[in-house]
Amino acid sequence: MNRLINKKNLPAFLIILVAAFLRLYRIGEYLNFLGDEGRDVMVVRHILQGDLTFLGPRSSAGDFYLGPIYYYLMAPFLWLSNFHPVGPAIMVALFSIATVYLIYRIGSKFFDKKTGLIAALLYSISPLVIIHSRSSWNPNVMPFFSIFSLYAAYNGIERKNFYLLGLSGILLGIALQLHYLALFLGGIIFFYILLVEVLSPERDRLVSLCKKYLAVFGGFLLGFSPFLLFEIKHGFPNSRTITNFIFASGDVSAGGNFGEIIQDVFFRVFARLVTSYPSPETVAPREDILIGAWYYLTLVLAFSSIVLIFFQLMQKIKAKTEYRGHLLIILWFCLGVLFFGLYKKPIYDYLFTFMFPAPFLLAGNLLAYLIQKKRIFVGLSVICLIALVAVNLIYSPLRKPPNYQYEQIKMISEFILDKAGDKPFNFALITGGNSDHAYRYIFEIRGKKPVIIQIPEVDPERKTITDQLFIVCEEIPCSPVGHSLWEVSGFGRGEIAGEWQVSVLKVYKLTHYKEQIDL
Repeated sequence: MNRLINKKNLPAFLIILVAAFLRLYRIGEYLNFLGDEGRDVMVVRHILQGDLTFLGPRSSAGDFYLGPIYYYLMAPFLWLSNFHPVGPAIMVALFSIATVYLIYRIGSKFFDKKTGLIAALLYSISPLVIIHSRSSWNPNVMPFFSIFSLYAAYNGIERKNFYLLGLSGILLGIALQLHYLALFLGGIIFFYILLVEVLSPERDRLVSLCKKYLAVFGGFLLGFSPFLLFEIKHGFPNSRTITNFIFASGDVSAGGNFGEIIQDVFFRVFARLVTSYPSPETVAPREDILIGAWYYLTLVLAFSSIVLIFFQLMQKIKAKTEYRGHLLIILWFCLGVLFFGLYKKPIYDYLFTFMFPAPFLLAGNLLAYLIQKKRIFVGLSVICLIALVAVNLIYSPLRKPPNYQYEQIKMISEFILDKAGDKPFNFALITGGNSDHAYRYIFEIRGKKPVIIQIPEVDPERKTITDQLFIVCEEIPCSPVGHSLWEVSGFGRGEIAGEWQVSVLKVYKLTHYKEQIDL
């Protein structure tokens, strides 16, 4: 232990401790636990009970499913937490902490130790990164598998080790099960191997190129196999839908023009991750002098970082020194941005997860480079670093009070169970965009699931309709009687038999309407 935490490694160790604190501190109290999270833990609980699946979560963006790997990553953590949904969230946090270490390791290897430390520090405190590191959601572990896959590809080429290239493919296959934009990551690996071979002075480059591609592809088939088996059996329905979804025409966030899209993404990757610039829908550059300065300084940081690494790469190629690390980072960022120009759908921050670490390595390289120059640049770099740390800490999500989301849903669910007694009951959630899976998960682990009302074709005798329907209202105002939601309308004509305020939500009990007969 003393050898690991010595004077040389102490700064990196402290950064990892900071990252761990910001990701694990009161994680259960800040836990996101809504419909998607409830659905996932319910599926994983069934897996742990022996109900295996080859399909993962349904994408919120399109009518297709992802691979099942995220469910199997969740499983041991859900089991260890005694089926508390905080377990998978802790898993995501641990992957994010490991990503901080990989950023430090890669930054130190490709550039220098200062770069590794600065990049890891900025990544560890980035508010957007922290938000995505504290909740269980399949895209949230993408940064780890992306950077690990690229690092394995680099080492495989560097050491001429086909097993490491195979590992890169396995990690890519896992990443593609986590989110469909891992297709972009596959394109980055493809062009990286191609350019390295083109720049190589060795003979038989075509043979070498084919061998490397085969190693990566073989690993990919292995990593993607759980989902691939389903796709082969059913005629590749999800693969076709995903490809069509990404490249088919549709609404885009940057106006539809290729140049406008990549400009928007180029800025946002740096701004939202490194400088914590407000989301584009909440602010415009000219609204405020401070906001405007923030905007243009972010652009300066981004362009300067790109120009510097291109300059370094050209110097290394000319001097015939090791250049592959610089090339990989350039391709990771630049191709990642360019690929979004082909993406024909709205672009949200979470879609950047496959390239989360890239801008931090670029910014870290720039700041470390300036520190090594003359006094004025040292001062500029230090001021910039202090400003970035300050801004990121000011906007830290931990400065906001906890949401106690899980505790609230647990409280409401147990209240309903108490009111239902030993009798069967139906359940409905009236909400603006959530689903009822979080509540149903609590019902399930308490051993009393509500009866699901089936359509008349399935249940012609209406045996799935009980004598009581409990409704949770997340909408304000709420009119449960006569609501168009199937769980309510399927119950039939009802009347309010109970109304309670539980936490910040209203809970209603409906019974079947009994017509009054005047004598």
